[in-house]
Amino acid sequence: MLNTFSCAFFGHRDFCMNNKYEQRMEYILRGLLNNNEYVEFLVGRNGEFDRFAASCVRRAKKNFRDDNSALVLVLPYETAEFSKNEEYFEKYYDEIEIFNASHYKSAMYERNCSMVDRADLVICFVKNGSGGAYKAMCYAEKAGKKIINIAIEKE
Repeated sequence: MLNTFSCAFFGHRDFCMNNKYEQRMEYILRGLLNNNEYVEFLVGRNGEFDRFAASCVRRAKKNFRDDNSALVLVLPYETAEFSKNEEYFEKYYDEIEIFNASHYKSAMYERNCSMVDRADLVICFVKNGSGGAYKAMCYAEKAGKKIINIAIEKE
């Protein structure tokens, strides 16, 4: 049985990608792929940061190592976008999970908490003190998870 390291991604819906963030992600992802037996990358699809994170993971898998990881899309519920484009999603992501929350209004938060609970590491882009990414980061802090917020400059 493989020793699995799980990494969850959360970020603000509005995210402007730049080279600095891309380089930080590449460095982090390369380390995760090289230093773990198997890595499970958990990502949503609810904004620009989620798409950025998925793209970075795919690039890292292609450029550094593709034999010990999975890019897992975790949806809060089955969306119309997913239903209409299921074949595309199945080609882009290694695995797809549909989280079934108790109520649709709490689905996003419950899905995020579930991702944090599974994660050994949370990589986020949080600048604002509000919103779903911020709440997920706070939940991760309370759970004692290791967090890397790429929005904050390294010292």
